[in-house]
Amino acid sequence: MESFQAEQARAAASRRWKSEPKPNTPTEWAKRASEASEILKIDAVQRDNEGKPPFAEVQVLKDAGLVNLLGPREFGGGGATWQTSYKVTTEIAKADGSVGHLLGNHYSWFWSSQILGTPKQARRWLREFTEGNYYLGGAVNPRNADMIARDEGDELVFNGDKFFSTGGVISDVTVLEGVLEDAEKTHVFAFVSTKHPGISFKGDWDVIGQRLTESGGCLIRDVHVSWEHIAGWENKKLTPRDTYHDFILPPVQLQFAAVHLGVGIGALEAATEYTRTKTRAWPYGGDDKSKATDEWYIREGYGHLQAKLWAAEALIDRTAERVSAAIHAPRTELTPQTRGEIAVQVAASKATAIETTLHVSTKIFELAGARSSLGKYGFDRYFRNTRVHSLHDPIAYKFREVGSWALLREIPEPSWYT
Repeated sequence: MESFQAEQARAAASRRWKSEPKPNTPTEWAKRASEASEILKIDAVQRDNEGKPPFAEVQVLKDAGLVNLLGPREFGGGGATWQTSYKVTTEIAKADGSVGHLLGNHYSWFWSSQILGTPKQARRWLREFTEGNYYLGGAVNPRNADMIARDEGDELVFNGDKFFSTGGVISDVTVLEGVLEDAEKTHVFAFVSTKHPGISFKGDWDVIGQRLTESGGCLIRDVHVSWEHIAGWENKKLTPRDTYHDFILPPVQLQFAAVHLGVGIGALEAATEYTRTKTRAWPYGGDDKSKATDEWYIREGYGHLQAKLWAAEALIDRTAERVSAAIHAPRTELTPQTRGEIAVQVAASKATAIETTLHVSTKIFELAGARSSLGKYGFDRYFRNTRVHSLHDPIAYKFREVGSWALLREIPEPSWYT
């Protein structure tokens, strides 16, 4: 029943969005994202149980204009900033952490073409991805360097096996990351159509959370890419790198923080609605209430959760403003010091969002009551999604980076995770 309702809602929204002007302000984009989120919420529990590739859900993001949000208006994009993208990611993650993850990941790969590419490449990819309304996935995993890029004259030939490939089979474009067979083991990146016959997906994503991110393994066999399409290379030579090239990770990490925040907000919204309509007051406490919403411990408990989420959101908003200002400014203005300070702020934002949402997604059961644990409500998915998504990058190291800054004013070295 939920699937039919969701299908009807998707179709109606698609028709309406096509007839309406494209949003033009952050507030309008937030409203559009909220509309998409309400649709995704309809059958979120059923989708999580079935674990099917979310083709229809990604199509909702495309129809809503959220996939090419960062693309310029001249190419049919939203012309929005990164600051707006974080709000949009959070809004989608409220309904479905997996789909929010997919969207945040896409924004990161979309903009990686602008960071890694030469000016000519960046302009071409910006137009291609925006006009095509393409969703980007990535066969990139820094701890899994099992992809070789072999030089064959005018081309590089990619071969390898990636354990993770978020976006996988649902993507239009796959970002390939390989290692050259040179003394430096140089990493190279290419943007390739996912329909390429040399790209296949294992369909082995079997985890307790983030089930719909299509993050399973990817096999790459004899994928030929012209050297002119290898990001940042001209005449088979890597163009000079600058601090902006090292800025690829902080915006990505903040997208993940936005996902965690959205999951936490979604958990709180679902739990409070349940408590208002279904939770029963406890009749054996000596201070009996007729309604659960009158119980002092329930009000106090939700007050704590709301305050923690507001605090996490404020920190992410503050960080997003700084990230967005840096990423949209002339790239020559970014200094290593500024990059490092932003990375510290991102680390604090991500770690705080994770801790907050893990707390919220477990505490809600105490406040909503025993029956809220029934499988039909799917409240456990909030914890499962956050727990799984948080494990790829231990937050202990995030807090260590923040501590190094607080104690010694040390900024972290750019890395695959910082």
